[in-house]
Amino acid sequence: MSDKNLELPVSIVVRDLAQLMKVGPIDVIRKLMQNGMMVTINQTIDYDTAAIVAGEFGFNPNPEVLANDDTKESGEVPLWRQKISNEKEEDLISRPPVVTILGHVDHGKTSLLDAIRETEVAAGEAGGITQHIGAYQVHKEGQLITFLDTPGHAAFTAMRARGAQGADIVVLVVAADDGVMPQTREAIAHAKAARVPIIVALNKIDKANANPDRVKNQLAELELVPDEWGGNTIVVPVSAKQRQGIADLLASILLVADSQSIKANPKGTVIGTIIEAELDKARGPVATLLVQNGTLKNGDVVVAGQTYGKIRAMYDFKLKPIQKATPATPISILGMSTIPSAGEIFEVVANEKTAREIVNNRIQASKDQNQAAKMTLEDFYARFKAGELKELRIILKADVQGSLEPIVKELNELAKTNASEIALKVIYAETGNIGENDVNLASASKALILGFNVQADVSARRLAEAEGVSIRLYDIIYRLTEDIEKALKGMLEPEFNEKHLGKAQILAIFPVSKVGRIAGCRCLDGEIRRNGKARITRGADVIFEGEIASLRHEKEDVKEIRTGFEFGIGFKNFNDMAEGDILECYLLEKNN
Repeated sequence: MSDKNLELPVSIVVRDLAQLMKVGPIDVIRKLMQNGMMVTINQTIDYDTAAIVAGEFGFNPNPEVLANDDTKESGEVPLWRQKISNEKEEDLISRPPVVTILGHVDHGKTSLLDAIRETEVAAGEAGGITQHIGAYQVHKEGQLITFLDTPGHAAFTAMRARGAQGADIVVLVVAADDGVMPQTREAIAHAKAARVPIIVALNKIDKANANPDRVKNQLAELELVPDEWGGNTIVVPVSAKQRQGIADLLASILLVADSQSIKANPKGTVIGTIIEAELDKARGPVATLLVQNGTLKNGDVVVAGQTYGKIRAMYDFKLKPIQKATPATPISILGMSTIPSAGEIFEVVANEKTAREIVNNRIQASKDQNQAAKMTLEDFYARFKAGELKELRIILKADVQGSLEPIVKELNELAKTNASEIALKVIYAETGNIGENDVNLASASKALILGFNVQADVSARRLAEAEGVSIRLYDIIYRLTEDIEKALKGMLEPEFNEKHLGKAQILAIFPVSKVGRIAGCRCLDGEIRRNGKARITRGADVIFEGEIASLRHEKEDVKEIRTGFEFGIGFKNFNDMAEGDILECYLLEKNN
């Protein structure tokens, strides 16, 4: 066998896969993009996808096998279980199964959980559709079952995927009157990718047009053959509305759980998964965690991805204060320094100093990777000569189709007439402002973003800075094509890039004698600096770009204003601002 054998778990974060193969994460993302998958560095992919990528890097991928684990027959185990593989077998005890509810929108997932826990969650949700992942526990025959309620709307496919990968059992809700739908197929794919058993809850059997046999046929076609037909999939008829079949469903979950080896060491290493997180105005970052091994205690220091914190308060799923949480317990905690990313694995460390060092190292490593991957138009030729790049890839955004087509034509002509060996390729061209999706695509493909008579969204600028993506804006076509031509010849001089500082909204206009007009504003995010540049937009139009003449807070001249504060600002040679205009403050930095 090759010395490049690589053992892969059932699911793995893109960043971790890159580290495992000792390659750059951007290279991994590019391979995934070539295979039709748009992912981020912190996104989780399944074993099959990771195996394809590993193969393309010259590795021989194999499912990871853990000794003394009942899942070794399939050879694949969840990421969190890998991290507790050093726990002694004699220390492991049975824990409550973690169950995820998946299925198509409107097929009754939340209503089913209402029936199970006898609450009215759906009544308080927008449009009756689950908006966030929730975690709950119920009792059945003296045993606990933990439920993750994942959303079914198409917009939350990624959240649904995390739910499947964090569960021991998947309950697939299918409406008996509607049958298998596209999101049902997606849910099945997520569950199969996570290698967890599937129980089908055949909901809405009380409806007059219910057709259970048709649905069972559809499920059989997707390799979910009902047990009554000789298959391995338990199908439980239920009616969430009429509260029918709920006991049978819970009994089926415990039956499947008993057939699995669902264990943990409550005295062992504390580890688990971030289910969701949000910023509460009064309490700060609030994170929902699922403990998967060990016992988490109030006061513990937790590290998750690029954030950490000492737990100041801990609540169970009923929002009652608790002091500790054992395996398979969902909890909410206060005390994280920033909002952690959902799907991150969390661990407990000795103290805040250790946590800070771990997080700082992770942040610095991420910055180094992004800086190494950063590609500007000015340094393209040098990187081509060094053999790092073979072609100049461009993402083009323009204000209207009438502008887009001639620019693409000009670039294509430039590619044909280019005398050097450098290839030029427009990988994406579309109308509209530059957004986060454009930056993600550019990051994955090592492309430049060119904008003609458009602006880059504030969120896109921030992401571009974090991902090392170069954005260049033009208002004259020949300058755009001229810069590209110079870059192909290695003659382009360094330019200044924008660094976003902050954003504010103009609330009122005040005339001031001998000065002109002053805008009364509120800083919405970041900061507004006296020495920064100003850009004012009205709707989609930029009405001013220039220098700041004055900046005052109350009656004092100040150098900067931070988020949440109100201030007065004047601009050099400009007085036509109006209420509702948006002010963006930025600095110009020279490319290295």
